[in-house]
Amino acid sequence: MKNLLNKTLVIALVSLSLAACKKDKEEDNAVGYGEVQVEFDHRANGQAFALGTAYTNEAGEALTFNTLKYFVSNFELVKEDGSVLTLPKDDCYFLIEQNNNEKSLITLKDVPVGNYEELRFVLGVDSLKSIAPLSERTGALDPTGDAAGMYWMWNSGYIFFKTEGTSPAAPLDSASNSNKFRFHIGLFGGYQSATLNNIKTIALESHDPIKVSAAVTPEVHVKVELMEVFKNPETISVAATPTVMASPYSKTVADNYVDAFSLDHVHN
Repeated sequence: MKNLLNKTLVIALVSLSLAACKKDKEEDNAVGYGEVQVEFDHRANGQAFALGTAYTNEAGEALTFNTLKYFVSNFELVKEDGSVLTLPKDDCYFLIEQNNNEKSLITLKDVPVGNYEELRFVLGVDSLKSIAPLSERTGALDPTGDAAGMYWMWNSGYIFFKTEGTSPAAPLDSASNSNKFRFHIGLFGGYQSATLNNIKTIALESHDPIKVSAAVTPEVHVKVELMEVFKNPETISVAATPTVMASPYSKTVADNYVDAFSLDHVHN
C-alpha cells in the first residue's frame, strides 16, 4: 500500500510539472514577437497593373504609366480589444515602387504576438523625419540613394506619391516631345515657409484577424486601385491638369489617393 501511495504521488508531481512547463511555454509564446508581411497589389480598373499598358480613367482618357513610386511609413496595428500598437518609426519607412517583375512586399518586424484587426500607416513621410539630418535618413529615405528623385531640396521634404506617364489627352510637353502627365505629391506643412499638409493616414480594417505568432508570419494583402487616384472624391483630367506638384491642386490628388487602398484579405 505504501509503495502504491508513493507511486501515485510521483505520478501526480510529474503531471503538475508537465502542466507547469506547458503553461510557461504558452506564456512565453504569448509575450513573444513575430513578423507581418504586407503586399501592395497595384490594380487598374480591377485588373493587374503594369507599366507600359494603357488604362482609361474616369474622365475617359487613356493613360499609359511609366513610373509609380510612393512612401509608406509610421505603421500601427490595432488589436481586437481596441488597443493600438505603434511600431518603431525608424524601422517603418518603405519606398514602394512598381516593378513588373517583383512583388511590392514589405516586412514589419518585432510585432508582439497577438491578433490584430486593423492596419494603419501614413502615405508619405512625417515632418520630423523630412527635416532630420541626412545621417538619420538612410535606406529607403536616402535622397542620394534609394530615394533619388523623391526629395524636394527647395523645401526639405519628400515626394510622397509620384506617378508619370503619357496620354493622348495631355498637352504636348516640349521638353520631352510627348503628351506627358506627371503627379508629384508632397508637402508636410512647410519647413522654412508654410505649405499644405498632404500627409495622409490610411486605416484598413480586416475581415479576418491578423494572427501574429513566433512560428507563422501572416501576409496582409492590400489592393491599390490606381484609377481611384483620378476618380474619387473628385474626377481628375490630365487634359485639364497634366502636371501637379507643389500647387493647391495637390490636395485634390492626395484626397483622392486615400481611397485607392483597401485591405483585401489575410493569409495566416
